[in-house]
Amino acid sequence: MNKKLIIPFALAPLAAPALQAQSQQSDGRMDTRPNIILFMVDDMGWQDTSLPFWTQKTHYNEVYETPNMERLAKQGVMFTQAYASSISSPTRCSLITGTNAARHRVTNWTYPKGQQTDRPSDVFNVADWNVNGVCQVPNIDHTFQATSLAEILKDNGYHTIHCGKAHFGAVNTPGESPYHMGFEVNIAGHAGGGLASYLGENNYGNRTDGKPNPWFAVPGLDKYWGTDTFVSEALTLEAIKALNHTKEYNQPFFLYMAHYAIHVPIDKDKRFYQKYIDKGLTPKEAAYAALIEGMDKSLGDLMDWLDKNGEADNTIVIFMSDNGGLSSEPGWRDGKLHTQNSPLNSGKGSAYEGGVREPMIVRWPGVVKPDTKCDKYLIIEDFYPSILEMAQVKHYKTVQPIDGISFIPLLKQTGDPSKGRSLYWNFPNHWGNDGPGIGPTCTVRKGDWKLIYYYENGKKELFNIPQDIGEKNNLAAQHPDIVKHLSKDLGNYLRKVGGQRPSFKATGKPCPWPDEIK
Repeated sequence: MNKKLIIPFALAPLAAPALQAQSQQSDGRMDTRPNIILFMVDDMGWQDTSLPFWTQKTHYNEVYETPNMERLAKQGVMFTQAYASSISSPTRCSLITGTNAARHRVTNWTYPKGQQTDRPSDVFNVADWNVNGVCQVPNIDHTFQATSLAEILKDNGYHTIHCGKAHFGAVNTPGESPYHMGFEVNIAGHAGGGLASYLGENNYGNRTDGKPNPWFAVPGLDKYWGTDTFVSEALTLEAIKALNHTKEYNQPFFLYMAHYAIHVPIDKDKRFYQKYIDKGLTPKEAAYAALIEGMDKSLGDLMDWLDKNGEADNTIVIFMSDNGGLSSEPGWRDGKLHTQNSPLNSGKGSAYEGGVREPMIVRWPGVVKPDTKCDKYLIIEDFYPSILEMAQVKHYKTVQPIDGISFIPLLKQTGDPSKGRSLYWNFPNHWGNDGPGIGPTCTVRKGDWKLIYYYENGKKELFNIPQDIGEKNNLAAQHPDIVKHLSKDLGNYLRKVGGQRPSFKATGKPCPWPDEIK
């Protein structure tokens, strides 16, 4: 691997004068466009915060402490119906390409080049999905070619910084490196979708005996090896160094702060762990809560940097998670399985709300009304056109169609792009765990109604989400007309964008589309 890709702080080989020249717009005016920080958390559930995203405070909101999420929400707007895919790679590939997972076909998590990561099934074969992820280079096997969000921002005068988890492409493919995805700075980003250790004492999983590192060893943070610096803190320190360097270029910056937290392993963050033990949590749950608070401290540190450096009023901060919270791993969490995201059903990997509904906050001084909530729905591919609109990039070309729709009207309260819109998910795969809503599915949400179709057995579930946020009451039998309408909507969309479906092992035939089953 090219060592340049894993050093803790490095600039892509661009000359500073060229960057400085871009600080002026084409008409000679200084570039006063806003900086943008996209703060992405890994595996954070809708309830993994002291900030209530539901209509009432829950037990989890009382347990966890996320004062900086509360601080950000006081300054911005909370989105209570923000959606992503149910696992990491599909979400991150939709974010960076602006396309739905059904179109880009990176529908499960990536890592080994050319290898599926699906759990074997006795009943079906998973779809031949894009196991190598996304990249900007054409003609790469099992890869979706796209023009990256960061590439467009860079080409339009933004200084682009990546920090933390990337997970855009498999090992030894162009998409594994954030440098190849339009970022000029890469801090600790690589092909890995998780991490071997959060602990500096463990060198973040890196070996020092000359033997190969484990898959998920965190690269590029060598200076912190052997210290007690938790990886969330190390990433934050390096991100702030990168932000300090932005002053040299006199450009607006785009920081994609993509934490590895709160992905397993649930290592103890000693800065916060004892607090939750004293609250009466079990050691596992105390470690989980400490991971959350450590992530929140990082958010606060970045906000403090903006305040101290006079950038707060000209910086948009977006907070988001990549999928639902962990609820199907008895080895990592205590309590009854699939309940940790209550009132939502299930969690990571599931088509239910617990797998796809995310905590989202946007602060945009002078544009967003502070301390407000928005209950309109949106989905992860919407971030692509929205961020470009925030950056005032009006004209751009991409090699891929853009499925996302800008949510700027929701921020400005000038319109409702969710009205009459359908949101789509496609997961023709077999994720590693079992649980409610976990398995090969495709899903559509339109208005109040949500339809889930199970490829394996043709089962359909229909829920009225505002009335049944926990998805406990399947209304398919009571509303066959709505089931028929949504099945047709979903089937037509999947065929239109080239969505995939699994096939039955016994016959070799593909599973029916949702509108082919009554």
